[in-house]
Amino acid sequence: MTATDYDLLIIGGGLVGASLACALDGLGLRIGLVEAAPLTVSQHPSYDDRTLALAQGTRRIFQTLGLWEALAASATPIRQIHISERGSPGFAHLDSREEGVDALGYVVEARGIGAALLAKLPTLRGVELLCPARLEQVAVEAGAARATVRHGDKRTVEFRARLLVAADGANSQVREHLGIAALRWDYGQQAIIANVTPTLPHDNVAYERFTADGPVAFLPMSENRCAVVCTVNEAEVPAVMELDDAGFLALLSERFGDRLGPLPRVGHRQAYPLFLLKSREHARARVAIIGNAAHALHPIAGQGFNLGIRDVAALAEVIADAQRLGQDIGDIRALNRYADWRRWDQRQTIAFTDALNRLFANPLWPAQAARNLGLLAFDLCPPVKHLFARQMMGLDGRLPKLARGLALTT
Repeated sequence: MTATDYDLLIIGGGLVGASLACALDGLGLRIGLVEAAPLTVSQHPSYDDRTLALAQGTRRIFQTLGLWEALAASATPIRQIHISERGSPGFAHLDSREEGVDALGYVVEARGIGAALLAKLPTLRGVELLCPARLEQVAVEAGAARATVRHGDKRTVEFRARLLVAADGANSQVREHLGIAALRWDYGQQAIIANVTPTLPHDNVAYERFTADGPVAFLPMSENRCAVVCTVNEAEVPAVMELDDAGFLALLSERFGDRLGPLPRVGHRQAYPLFLLKSREHARARVAIIGNAAHALHPIAGQGFNLGIRDVAALAEVIADAQRLGQDIGDIRALNRYADWRRWDQRQTIAFTDALNRLFANPLWPAQAARNLGLLAFDLCPPVKHLFARQMMGLDGRLPKLARGLALTT
């Protein structure tokens, strides 16, 4: 067994892990990026056909990292957001013009983000791509974290790093090896995603519609397509997935209504289980946890990926500050600054998405009446809408340098 030392070892080369490698470029760090799947757009599971709603803050981070130029042409801006409940007259809307921004967010295919990252990774200084390679063991000692990795050619290598970052998803092997507990709550639901083409123009409006069967979201895309996220109870998923296109479109129309007219076309469908996950720890000596390894959310309001990218921006800034001051980037005092910084945003976003899903799932008429009045009151209260919009755009609270357009090397 051989040993290779890094300043920082990132376990997980998906969208979040690769973004962190990009964010640390130029800091003079030797970085290893460990990923089990081949880093190709066609083979990596993170770079699939899903669409992601990128918050305005995430767009700013990507722009600072030099990634946005590759995404801008295919990104569809969200100018307005319309929120309603089936069977209730109340609704609320957010408008980018009222917030003084070009767009509240952007809809981008995960595959496109993956392609931009893959084009960027080979240009990074000091980053070594270790893939395909599988993590076998992790241990932490006083001066370093140790990770045993099996390469595709079956060689087993032990890497030592001052800091190990877990970016290996909700089923994190790093968490498991280190005995870091995580709270997990299965919603008993799955998200069925597909692209549809409505008859009427979407006009860059994103729709979040709540129904007794679960929320359904329509996100604007290019060529007047919409990315659909339809929440379905676990027991109903097989039957819904077996529907032909006409049957599935009829189900969508019944839940969503006719705001966009008839739905004549639908693309390939995929289903993903929905659950809430919260890691009990986000940092310990020599270890930081980011992205879905730290938290996984219900897709309602589309905040999961954005929360992970804000983790990236905050951790990168903490590492840059420690490096500039000559401090140990794996020291618990530095990593506690990351954990403390991220705690409020993570808790607030997790609590909001979970509560929203539970609130609109309550079928009792007092809850329905309260929701209807709440939507009306929300829409008639600009200060509350403004605070809500800032949070959803990732522009609330202490913003990291990358979200303010500032390089970490300045």
